[in-house]
Amino acid sequence: MNRVSNGSPSSARPDRLITLSDGIFAIAMTLLALEVRVAPDLDPEQFHDALRETAPQLAAYALSFLILCIFWRDQRQILLMSAKTGGLPQHLALAVLGMIALVPFPTSILAEYGAREPLAVAMYAATICLIDLLQLAMFATLRGRHGVRAVGEWRDTAADLGATVVVFGASVPIAFFAPQAAMWCWLALFPAKAALGRRERLRSTPQDS
Repeated sequence: MNRVSNGSPSSARPDRLITLSDGIFAIAMTLLALEVRVAPDLDPEQFHDALRETAPQLAAYALSFLILCIFWRDQRQILLMSAKTGGLPQHLALAVLGMIALVPFPTSILAEYGAREPLAVAMYAATICLIDLLQLAMFATLRGRHGVRAVGEWRDTAADLGATVVVFGASVPIAFFAPQAAMWCWLALFPAKAALGRRERLRSTPQDS
């Protein structure tokens, strides 16, 4: 394992930042679940109506949970690629975490208003896009200042991060004209991620054999 020659913040190992990231992601994921609820003291008819009304909340929860899982994986992968962090990369990592903690808010707005309010869809997409842009900036800065393990790794990571920027960034203007179509566009992220992951595994297979 690489060792840091001094204990200054500019050459800090990423261990503590990874631990902080894990905690913030866990809290954000938990807050997503707290948004799904049914009012108490309902009669049977009201109870069944309330359950049906939770469908948009559950859909928004599932979408955001999956996206946070992807961001958590990417954050750990980026930080583990570098032997040390600090300075601008550390500030960018904290900015990512600040935005991650905010995700439950646009998720609740999306669940409440959905396709009825284009701004709710655009705001959600813009939040996800901004988080990914910050991760890309953090990754590029770490690569430039501290390096990464292998060329193949950074290319795969850059392509993986770029897929989220393209999908959600493109859906922002679409949301103002066809919010429902913009939300359907988001589903393209998951097969794109799967294809990129498969390509990465195929590329690494000869090295492991």
